[in-house]
Amino acid sequence: MKKLHSLFIAKLFSASLLSAALFSAGGCGQEKNPKEITPYQETAGEKAVIYQVLPRLFGNTNSTNKPWGTLEENGVGKFSDFTPKALSEIHALGATHIWFTGALHHALVGDYTEYGISHDDPDVVKGRAGSPYAIKDYYSVNPDLADNPAERLQEFRALVARSHEADLKVIIDIVPNHVARAYHSLHKPQGVQDFGAEDNTLVTYARNNNFYYAVGEDFRVPVTEKGYQPLNGEANDLVDGQFTESPAKWTGNGARSAQPAMHDWYETVKINFGVRPDGSNHFSELPQEYAELDYRAHAQFWANKEVPNTWKKFRDIAHYWLDFGVDGFRYDMAGMVPVEFWSYLNSSIKMRNPDTLLLAEIYTPERYRDYLRLGKMDYLYDKVGTYDAIRAVIENKGSTDKIAEVQASLVDISSYMLRFMENHDEQRIASPQFAGNPEAGKPAMLVSAALSPAPTLVYFGQALGEPAKENAGFGKASCTTIFDYWSVPSVRRWNNGGTFDTALLTENEKELRRFYQRLLNFSKQSPALRGEYLDLHSYNRKQGTGYGEKQFAFARWDKTEKLLVVANFDQENTEFELFIPSELLKQWALKDGSYRLKGQIGGAEQQLIIHNGLGRIKLNLLPFESHLFRLEH
Repeated sequence: MKKLHSLFIAKLFSASLLSAALFSAGGCGQEKNPKEITPYQETAGEKAVIYQVLPRLFGNTNSTNKPWGTLEENGVGKFSDFTPKALSEIHALGATHIWFTGALHHALVGDYTEYGISHDDPDVVKGRAGSPYAIKDYYSVNPDLADNPAERLQEFRALVARSHEADLKVIIDIVPNHVARAYHSLHKPQGVQDFGAEDNTLVTYARNNNFYYAVGEDFRVPVTEKGYQPLNGEANDLVDGQFTESPAKWTGNGARSAQPAMHDWYETVKINFGVRPDGSNHFSELPQEYAELDYRAHAQFWANKEVPNTWKKFRDIAHYWLDFGVDGFRYDMAGMVPVEFWSYLNSSIKMRNPDTLLLAEIYTPERYRDYLRLGKMDYLYDKVGTYDAIRAVIENKGSTDKIAEVQASLVDISSYMLRFMENHDEQRIASPQFAGNPEAGKPAMLVSAALSPAPTLVYFGQALGEPAKENAGFGKASCTTIFDYWSVPSVRRWNNGGTFDTALLTENEKELRRFYQRLLNFSKQSPALRGEYLDLHSYNRKQGTGYGEKQFAFARWDKTEKLLVVANFDQENTEFELFIPSELLKQWALKDGSYRLKGQIGGAEQQLIIHNGLGRIKLNLLPFESHLFRLEH
């Protein structure tokens, strides 16, 4: 494990890391041992459904939407827009958790000097509203989101309380790999030092430095490309192509140059976790046998170890927010941080509150099991596996055979892989750059939500078919902007003056929302979806009865409930017989005869006919029609 980790870090710090800009900071069969990993949802008693939302956009009903518009022109959402009514409707959609993206205080272009907040330089801010992943103060929240910026922490505390009253648990981001170039905390507890405050800036690296330095060189603003200008060329006293940083720090994606490129994460600086520039570790190695031990053993392992200063800072940040009332953390670009740090941090979190949900953004499948078993994550992003496979089918670039292949590769960890079809980094399903049709999301979400006990993520506006049609400024069409002051048309209509009803929605939007509501609520409560899984796809692909590369089917069951999932990704009507193998019929103790199948998401019903120990279901599916059938006795 250590060798693999060191090789990864060495690559991380090399010039080849520039390709990591694709995941820009806020950009658009092993044997299973259940004792090795204890997923959050097993203790929670239901499958988690995470509703991701940007407060900056959610409550904003200003329809101006001028590209590069100011806060005054385009408006901004507030914490107070999450009223009890709004939160109750989010819960009614099926959510168990709400992830407030951009809640923490990050760099932005705005004047809050009367509250003691320093200006952020537009030369090192992406967009005008700023990236939620360029954190300026880990102990505070975004002043844009407060009705009274002086009371912003109190207002966020009230939002956490309202969320809990609505039976929603609260998740916020922790971004351990990088911070804003002008990081400065006004609200840090007594005795806490800012990142870099005690660094030795005369050396490139020191174990207890928080940053890496280009010694002897001053930071230089990137050379702009393709006509880009900060604030779209608007006059601003701070837009002068200069930013004072001496010596220059390494950039968030690991670029070492004192002048990062425009495609680097130039608005952020790389955090040092005790990894030397050559990729070797400067901390204790976690023995491989700890993969089989729980968080208590991990906490004990680190109890008497001296760890890098950065580790302690992030532990204190996490504990601060736990004490504040937060119920979970989504870790940005977790794969760029050593797995030993995650063992240290996550075990300390679980010792403080074992019910905390810990979710990691990671894109390297070969490292998944280390981050779960050694890093003690609850869940990981299933992006480069399931999401990419499903998207390829929707875009006519791949077959559902790949979905089955991915599930086989994840057989021992499928219960720990978060499924989604939209989030802040991905294009909207309904955008022309993706499917161009929100109906295409129905089979995708049904498959994603029913595959395993792992959480399902739904992005705000997704259940309304939001297409993100317009360029917002720094943020481009197809992805709802995370960099600009903006509002979301479908969400504005749903808001409807704070009523959060369906009066202003189109009939298609209403029907789509009903689909999501039925699916998410069923998925979180179904015992079968926390039970066994059997792939029916590979078996049916061999039968030659019309079932093809645009269909996907599987079974889920436990002692109390038996389900069949059939998804049609085809844009045409599809007629076929779904064969149910004798293996499953024996598991379900079904004999020859006819059995009623009742649709749980729609009102469809079908018959399962068993003859000579083989089951058949005749199906005629409309474009994008999918079903979750329950066997009725």
